[in-house]
Amino acid sequence: MPRRPQAVDLPPISGLDRTSGHLGRQLTHALREAIRTGNLKPGDLLPSTRQLAAALDIARGTVMEAYEQLIAEGFLDAQPRAGTRVASALAQSRSAASGSQKPAANTTPTSLPAPAAAFAKVAEQFKPLPPVPFAVSVPTGPAAPDAAWRRLGNRIRAQGPGAPSGYDDPQGVKALREAVAEYVRRSRSVQCRAEQVIITAGTQQGLYLACQVLLGATDIAWVEDPAYRGITGILESTGRQDRMVRVPVDDAGIDVDAGMAMAKDARAAFVTPSHQYPLGMPMSMGRRNALLAWARKSGAWIVEDDYDSELRYAGHPFPSLQGLAPDRVVYLGTFSKILFPSLRLGYAIVPEALVPAFCGARVLMDRHTPSADQHVLAAFITEGHLDRHIRRIRGVYAERRSQLAGMLERWIPKDHGWLQPSDQGMHLVLWLARGIDDVLLASRAVEAGVAVRAVSPMYSEGNGRSGLVLGLGGYSNEQMETAVRILAAIIVTMRKTTPCISP
Repeated sequence: MPRRPQAVDLPPISGLDRTSGHLGRQLTHALREAIRTGNLKPGDLLPSTRQLAAALDIARGTVMEAYEQLIAEGFLDAQPRAGTRVASALAQSRSAASGSQKPAANTTPTSLPAPAAAFAKVAEQFKPLPPVPFAVSVPTGPAAPDAAWRRLGNRIRAQGPGAPSGYDDPQGVKALREAVAEYVRRSRSVQCRAEQVIITAGTQQGLYLACQVLLGATDIAWVEDPAYRGITGILESTGRQDRMVRVPVDDAGIDVDAGMAMAKDARAAFVTPSHQYPLGMPMSMGRRNALLAWARKSGAWIVEDDYDSELRYAGHPFPSLQGLAPDRVVYLGTFSKILFPSLRLGYAIVPEALVPAFCGARVLMDRHTPSADQHVLAAFITEGHLDRHIRRIRGVYAERRSQLAGMLERWIPKDHGWLQPSDQGMHLVLWLARGIDDVLLASRAVEAGVAVRAVSPMYSEGNGRSGLVLGLGGYSNEQMETAVRILAAIIVTMRKTTPCISP
């Protein structure tokens, strides 16, 4: 009678926690790791379940559980009267894996696919800034929502319409869509019905949806120069880099004549007419009429990003572009600036013919925004709390803006940096003397505890100007003064080593 082959000596199996009640799982993991690391090799014969149970002083059923799991996973083979062995097939897969590690000629082992590299670049540029001056819209102190938001949230989430439920309408909670439609009608002169409102996870998602719905693979889009990196990043990362036409901006807004000369047959134009981002000027009525005439004649769409127009400090907010041509304009708004960014609620108001398309794109993206906060926000608007909140923070930010402008003029020499004129919004643009690297400066500022963003990456290649975006939040005058002095010291230090010319 042939002698049964000798089982291998198992590597030490220690650290089994006999109080956890998961000995089978622990043993399975230990044996799996021994095979993966090569301590147990393909073809090795394991001890019988009885022998291993005795050696480890555990129940035989625990060993049987571990062996059966590893057999099911393909790590072990079991044959009648031949015992349990490490699967021989692992030798082939291990050899193939070893061979695949050898880089092919003229390739980089760590190279990323083109889309991955593009998205990684966006992630780097959109790293969240710390909640210190001058990060935009930090809802602390007098800029934070009052107790009404908390009371509504507690009530509605606990037992009202915001209680846990099933899947909801991808278009958004009806009560919020009705509240938004009424709000933009009276505050922004937008023409719409609740059926045209799509609740989004902020303006960024609205821009993504608009690109998905309005642009085919070969369609050209106008984008302002400079522009919000959120829209240029979408077009770059979705393979439309060469189909994006950067149209220059001047004191009257986007230059429509230049856009027509560059790409008359563009399919869409992405604009910020009420408060150009980042420069801050409104689009003139002449430019608005020219843009709408071009869109009507060419059958193009206009995407109006109205991200913070509620916060105008001299007079009333400018009326929306959508109110002049509701059949050609997709209007995007957000509550991130006027309430708080972590709320992640915004809205797209689209021509009726586009509603099904936007809903379909929304389903494929994330189905719908979490419903509980939608119900809370709907009540916050309809009960009048939002209007009172906007009136309050408009005063807060107007004062902060005036104080900050004075501090910048006091601490930063005029030939080092100067402010872009603007009378609205939640940020200021500080232009820097030519030659100062704003990207490097922004990095050094963040290291020193001051949160700013560089302006030059918002321009098309070769057209950039050096500057910084300084946001308004609920910061005290003392916090702002300290941050300005730190920023001024960095600017002066960089100016000493950089040849600059005055504005």
